[in-house]
Amino acid sequence: MAHYRSVGAVPHKRHTQHRDPEGNLYFEELMGEEGFSSDSSLLYHRNIPSAITEACEWQLPDQRRIPNRPLLPRHLVLPALFDEAAAADVDAVTGRRLVLANADVRISYVLAGRPSPFYRNAVGDECVFVQSGTARVETVFGALEVGAGDYLVLPRATTHRWLPTGGQPVRLYCIEANSHITPPKRYLSRFGQLLEHAPYCERDLRGPTEPLFGEGGDVAVYIKHRDATVAGGIAGTVHVSAHHPLDVVGWDGCLYPYAFNVADFEPITGRVHQPPPVHQVFEADNFVICNFVPRKVDYHPLSIPVPYYHSNVDSDEVMFYVAGDYEARKGSGIGPGSVSLHPGGHSHGPQPGAYERSIGAQEFDELAVMVDTFRPLELGEGAQAADDGRYAWSWSGGRG
Repeated sequence: MAHYRSVGAVPHKRHTQHRDPEGNLYFEELMGEEGFSSDSSLLYHRNIPSAITEACEWQLPDQRRIPNRPLLPRHLVLPALFDEAAAADVDAVTGRRLVLANADVRISYVLAGRPSPFYRNAVGDECVFVQSGTARVETVFGALEVGAGDYLVLPRATTHRWLPTGGQPVRLYCIEANSHITPPKRYLSRFGQLLEHAPYCERDLRGPTEPLFGEGGDVAVYIKHRDATVAGGIAGTVHVSAHHPLDVVGWDGCLYPYAFNVADFEPITGRVHQPPPVHQVFEADNFVICNFVPRKVDYHPLSIPVPYYHSNVDSDEVMFYVAGDYEARKGSGIGPGSVSLHPGGHSHGPQPGAYERSIGAQEFDELAVMVDTFRPLELGEGAQAADDGRYAWSWSGGRG
């Protein structure tokens, strides 16, 4: 996100001496994308950030996946993956259950009640949507407070940890890229500013505002990283840092974590039904993220507000239903916490009766997050455990 910020103490010129009150040098770290050719930030540490004292393997949560075969649309009931009473023993990093994945993206879900270890995703950026609950996310850039409806975008290799707050577990829908997650290019000027037609702007983005200082050393940092020799192409390692990871006195640049609440997304509507790209919020390599928010709907006198039937020629469509009454899915059993998977090669659309019922509707009270991928998705163990087994027949009334 090419939007400059400066937090804490930084020197007047980059790559020059920066000292503490006793005259000791701070250690400058460049965190940058695409080999010094894209967005970056400079962070100033009290200690050498590279210093580790131990390393061991981290066995990631089950990453196995199977093809969606036979090819079927599916309804995944994600709340069934976690027991509320057991959430106190689950954290937002090691407790994630893989739902869907391909070579570009992994979608997982977690209900977490305890603090996570420090974590760094060295595979790609993460976009985490908070379905419910609140949390404090402490990062090497500073802290962010997040709650229901927030997206949190974490650049690749950002060291951070999740601390649930408010005495309740936090439900997280985690979208992990193998690339970078950015606003759509069509929303941006050639210099990176969000344009007037974009459905959100820089004022809507919340970044860290002050540094954090942790005490002590020998702190474990869980790292997810690329490894072509293992299934799924990712592996886990734990590094024990000689110093506390949160030791940055200041930073500046255009690369940092930020939060954005879905309530600040301004929907684009029209006289007739608008296609999903008008609902887009982020993009990455080979997938996009959209959100469907409460909004006025089509106002042509003969309009049909629910979506027309459509075939995903190039995409798999994943819809995560967050809240409200999703008009097109009435009668399918889908509710908050559900995911629908509509794979490329299968024509889909409103459930029987929804097409006619929507005529005359003035507005929709619905909230959903959609991921469209350009490579087919496979089913993780979470999808296999949460599949209702009936959704594919919901348009015909058959039993399969």
